[in-house]
Amino acid sequence: MNNLLFDFTVNKATKTVFVTREFEADQSLVWDAFTKKEILDQWWAPKPFESRTKVMDFKVGGRRFYAMVSAEGQELNYSIQTYTAISPKTNFKFESVFADKEENPFPPGSNWNLNFSEENGITKVSISIYNESLERMEKMIEMGFKEGFTKTLNELTNVLIILKK
Repeated sequence: MNNLLFDFTVNKATKTVFVTREFEADQSLVWDAFTKKEILDQWWAPKPFESRTKVMDFKVGGRRFYAMVSAEGQELNYSIQTYTAISPKTNFKFESVFADKEENPFPPGSNWNLNFSEENGITKVSISIYNESLERMEKMIEMGFKEGFTKTLNELTNVLIILKK
């Protein structure tokens, strides 16, 4: 099916980016792709980059600390995601902030809210990304967040096809 929903909207007034994407896979598989590091690291970066999770404790108050890794294997950027709410299979929230390799955060960050729903074998993921700072959000957009995140979600589609087999 090629008519799966994909929407990317930037609302500067609320400092929020909204991303909605449908996947041809059941909800529990898509949930696992977002919450299990061994799957997450297969797609959470636009190629040729990859994601390398160093720590992941998926529970409220837990965190994921990961690096973006170049095609040459060099760790370039680090991020910390701190999980603030989890409703299994349907929603989780985290605070995201860039960091250095020692996990020292570089605020301001953003608050992600991810909702999962399934209808007729199609799982919809609705993501809102609220930025504490309009300047940070504009810089993210300027640096190609839409293009990069679109590529990343396309990569997830490829990973889900493999996992469904």
